[in-house]
Amino acid sequence: MRLSVIAASVLISLAPALAQTTGSINVSGAHARNAQATPASAPFDVFVQRLWPQAQARGISRATFDLAFRGVTPDASIVALTRKQSEFSAPIWSYLENAVGGARIGRGREAAAENASVLSQVEARYGVPKEIVLGVWGMETNYGSFKGGKDVIRSLATLASIRYRGDFFRDELLTALELIQKGHVERSELKGSWAGAMGHTQFMPSSYMKYAVDWTGDGHADIWTSSSDAIASTANYLKGYGWVPGLPWGMEVTLPDGFDHRLDKASFSAFASAGVRRADGNRLPSSGEGRLFYPAGHTGPVMLLTANFDVIKKYNSSDAYAMAVGHLGDRIAGRSAIRANWPTKAPRLDMAATRDLQHRLKALGLYNHDADGRIGTGTREAVRRYQISAGEIADGYPTPALLSKLRGKR
Repeated sequence: MRLSVIAASVLISLAPALAQTTGSINVSGAHARNAQATPASAPFDVFVQRLWPQAQARGISRATFDLAFRGVTPDASIVALTRKQSEFSAPIWSYLENAVGGARIGRGREAAAENASVLSQVEARYGVPKEIVLGVWGMETNYGSFKGGKDVIRSLATLASIRYRGDFFRDELLTALELIQKGHVERSELKGSWAGAMGHTQFMPSSYMKYAVDWTGDGHADIWTSSSDAIASTANYLKGYGWVPGLPWGMEVTLPDGFDHRLDKASFSAFASAGVRRADGNRLPSSGEGRLFYPAGHTGPVMLLTANFDVIKKYNSSDAYAMAVGHLGDRIAGRSAIRANWPTKAPRLDMAATRDLQHRLKALGLYNHDADGRIGTGTREAVRRYQISAGEIADGYPTPALLSKLRGKR
């Protein structure tokens, strides 16, 4: 859905760690080859000329088109940002510490108090817990304090002209033109993140078209200046992607000695029967199902996630981001922090080594995605399948030791 402006501030604070970890990373399925492109590699003026017939087919007038692109040039700084996404590259414990730590919990509680009535009404209407909406709001713009000041048309056009993520940004650019054409926003007010995400909770133009809500009833769904409209729009977005009311996003759990790590997805009752317990001492939900997730391997915290975790990932496909949203929401609501220790001293794979691992897993028929150096759901599942076949603890977490074993495999 979006690429957060907060990611840039998190990135700056993580710069030393990033230099030692996985290097340049793309967001939400973008391919490594696109990250190597620069504005100079695509003639921007030709791109704009070729865009006009597509815009015209969308009902964009020539006057609107010319207004949108008047004085617009490609932004070289944006291309560098496509290669520096901390939610995909930083150690997850560092990402969570920077994203959830500091003053963001306190600010979230203040935002909860200031918007208590709206949050309660929105929760009742859409079924999305207020703390989850606050978690998204906090992660995206620190509760509206930093919504991004880049020209959305320029950002989207820059990314579209180099075909970053294929046609995704071209389509978002065309939709942004529709926003102007239909009077949803003035051209001068189209400000947002480096990737074109806008407003309090960083909606992409297409998300605005589908999910923006005029909560205040003034005839305009104003995600830019109205926190009420943004709160309702965010809840509507999550509901639209299948949020299950009453189901937690996830919880930290403990596993019994001798636990069979082949048990991955099951009902909560099956996990309880296998000796899985919540780390906070509460009972597992009485109904529903989940899956185990080892964000840093079996020596670190163990999470039991639900389908609502995957709904959060519709905002950003990073596991670290979704965990941060859920964890921030929990802390705002007064629930405890993650209890288990993170294996901060354990060796980790860098980006090149991760690509090597992905190539080797693909050669074994276990991985069918791009070897992009990014550890996502597909890589974790492939690692888990290999671990099961090798008789190892199936935590889905790639390590240098596992790569060494794969390298020695003939």
